[in-house]
Parts: sequence; C-alpha cells; structure tokens
Amino acid sequence: MKPESLPAPATSAEREWVEGELVRSLMRTQRSTQWLALLLVAMVVGILSDDNEPERLIAWVVVWVAVAAWRLWVIQEYRTQVMGQPTQAHLAFFRRRLWVWPVSALVWGLTTELYFDRSPLGDQYICWLIMAGLAMFSINSLSARLGVMRAYLDILAGTSLAVMAWRMVVELQLQGPVYHWWVALLLVIFWQVLRIAGERLHETLRRNFELQYRNMQLIESLTRQTQAALDAVEIKNRFLASAAHDIRQPVHALGLYADWLRGEPELVNELAPKIVAATKAVNHLFDSLFDLARLDSGKVRLNVEAVDLAKLLRSLELQYRPLCQAKGLALRMHVCPGTVRSDPILLQRVVGNLISNAVKYTQKGGVLVASRCTPAGMRIEIWDTGAGIAPAHQREIFREFYKVPGHSGTEEGFGLGLYIVARLTHILGHPLTLRSRVGRGTVFRLQLQPTDAHEASERASAAMAQLYPEHEEATGP
Repeated sequence: MKPESLPAPATSAEREWVEGELVRSLMRTQRSTQWLALLLVAMVVGILSDDNEPERLIAWVVVWVAVAAWRLWVIQEYRTQVMGQPTQAHLAFFRRRLWVWPVSALVWGLTTELYFDRSPLGDQYICWLIMAGLAMFSINSLSARLGVMRAYLDILAGTSLAVMAWRMVVELQLQGPVYHWWVALLLVIFWQVLRIAGERLHETLRRNFELQYRNMQLIESLTRQTQAALDAVEIKNRFLASAAHDIRQPVHALGLYADWLRGEPELVNELAPKIVAATKAVNHLFDSLFDLARLDSGKVRLNVEAVDLAKLLRSLELQYRPLCQAKGLALRMHVCPGTVRSDPILLQRVVGNLISNAVKYTQKGGVLVASRCTPAGMRIEIWDTGAGIAPAHQREIFREFYKVPGHSGTEEGFGLGLYIVARLTHILGHPLTLRSRVGRGTVFRLQLQPTDAHEASERASAAMAQLYPEHEEATGP
C-alpha cells in the first residue's frame, strides 16, 4: 500500500463516536434475541423433559428466567433512559451492565450438565446443535463489542468443557466412551473458529462506522465551505452595491462642479472648496478599500518601534481640526506625554479612523481626543457628543460593511472604518473598548499595551487563516 493511501489516524472524537455507535448497534439487536432465546429454552425443555429429574430441569429454567428478566430490564432501561443521550452516556451505561451477557452464557453453558452423557445420543445431538446455533448467533448480535463477544464465547465454551471434564474425569474416571474426547476436541475447534469469525466481523463493523463518521465529517465540511462561499458571494454583492453607490455620489458631484465651473468661471472661489471636499471623499473611500485589500491579502507589514504619543496626536490634530471646524464642531486635545511600543503607521491609522468616525457621526458639540497614563499603561480615548450607538448594534459595528440603520453619516463610506480598526487593534495587541449612550455620545478607549512584533505577526497570520482556511493548508508545513 502506498503511503498516501494509508487512512488518516482516528481522532479522539472519532473513536468516541465509533464506540458509541457500536454500543447502539449491539443494543438494537437485543430485544429480538430475547424471543429467540425463549424459543430455544422451550426446545431444550421439550427434548430433555424425559431424560432428567424434573427438579434439575425446573431449577435450570428458574435460573434462566431470572437472568432473562435481568437482561430484559437492562434493555428496557437503555431504551427509556439512555437511547437519546450523548455518546458518553451510552458508553458509561454499557460499562455498568456488560456482565449480563457473560452471565447469560454461563447459564446456557450449564445446560451441558442436563444432557451430556445423560441423554440418548439423538437428544444430545439436537442439544449440541442448539448450542452451536446459539454460539453462532451470538457473534452476530455481540460482535459490535469485541470484549463482550469474547467473554460470551469463552464462558459458554469454558462452562461446557468444565462440565464435560467433570463428567469424564471425576464421575466416569476416564472410563467413558471414546467419542467424549472427540466431542471435546470439536468443541474447542468450533470455539476458536467462532472467535476468529467474530473478530473479523467486529473489524468490519468498526471500519463501516469509521467510514460513516468520516463521510459525515466530509459532508459537514463541504456544507460549511459551501455556506462560506455563499456568504462570500453575498458580501461581494453587498460590497459592490455599496461601492457603486458610495463612489458614484462624490464622482457625480465632481462632474457637476466641473461642468458648472466651465460654464461660469467666475464661481471658482465658491466651487473650488466643494471640488476639494468631493476629491477628499473619493480619496477616503479608496483609502478604506486599500486598507481592506492589505488586511485580507495578509500583506500587513509591521514596524514596531517606540512611538511618541504626543507627536502622533498633534499630527492627527492638524489633520482633523479643519474637518471639525467645517462642521462647526470643537476638537479638544488632552495629551499626556509618553511613548509606547507599536507600529506608528498602523497606530495612526487606527486613531485616525476613530477620530474620523467620531466627527462623521457628531452633528453638534465636539470631539475630545485624550491620552492618559493608567496603571495598565498609556491609553487613548476618543469622546464625541454624537448620536450614540444602541446596545443591539455595538458588536455589529465592527463587522465588514455594517452601517447602523438610521444614523446620519452612514450615507458616506463603505462601513469599513471600524472593521479595519478592529482588525488592526487585534494585530497590534491594543485592546479596544466601547461605551455609548443613544443621544448622548460615544467613547472609544484604546489601551496601548506594548506590541510584540513576533506575536503581532502570528496574530495577523491567524486572522488570515481564519478568513481563508485553504490559505493556511496551502502554506502550512
């Protein structure tokens, strides 16, 4: 067999499931075996009623009925209490009750005392046929659990051989007919043949259940992959619709302003700021797309170094103060000097997106950007007096392309800003928390725990593998 054709090693989950199915397979056959056993008892009693003292035969029947009642109670307990339970419950139940089958074998083995060398040869022959049929039937009904099947056959054959040995050696003192020895030899051979057949049948059952489990896992995997593909198509369609809508507006505005300016050049001072604003809107949209493309392609490059927090926030103030002034908002800065270990470009992108988001959704009041020294390290906070975010949306806003329904400001952008923030803060190892009250405003807190370059790269790779499992398989060891 070629190495690539070898079956994959079974996992613990697979082994547990297979063992549970073997227990279920065995228990499904037990009620029908009770009726067969009752028929065989009636045959044995009918055949041996003239060859034995009634007390001996009645004693054996009473013992058999007691064991049969115990076995029936076990079957009923399984059906009412265990059948619908998880696999562990099936295995635990079977471990507690497995001795009912070896005890049944002991009772049947004792029938040898009723007919061996005590009945006519014809009756003995029929009883031996009954015992052989019972043993062969046991490998079909019990082979699902190899240990139980072996115990049943061993006790059945061992009890019969012990009774025969007592009769031949102790009672007859080796003076009995020669055929006794041939019967004993045939019994030993038949016993071993049945053990081998039962083991092979058990292996067949086990392989069948292993294949069934792996087929189920394959179907489940294919179902997940199909659903993931459908979700990806849905996201792509939603993205294309959103992109077409969001890009068309500023581009259309640029076209209108250009035509207007061509017809009335004297309005250049009035139209130029609008053209600049529309151009910035287009650039912002494309910046979001480029950030998303880098994240989803796994091409994020990390350059972890000491970052001067005051310098970074002052740079962002210069960038966003004109935007706040244009909307009539106050931008306040509260800067606590300090340095942190992070990627300066990615950190600036994160804080910039949070400030941009705050400005976008704030119509009156203002935005506060603060850096604070805390026992856990430096922290950046972005406060706004905007519309606030309802609790139902506070987890959803970090999803790709998500826009809070009814929020003013959602008509601009793709809904990627906070998604990109969440991805970058996870990679950098800077926990981000959110508190918001509808109608009162929102605060984002970014805890600037030191970034470890190696761990950050691993987090980036893990995020990539989670989005695209096939990428991890293709590039794995």
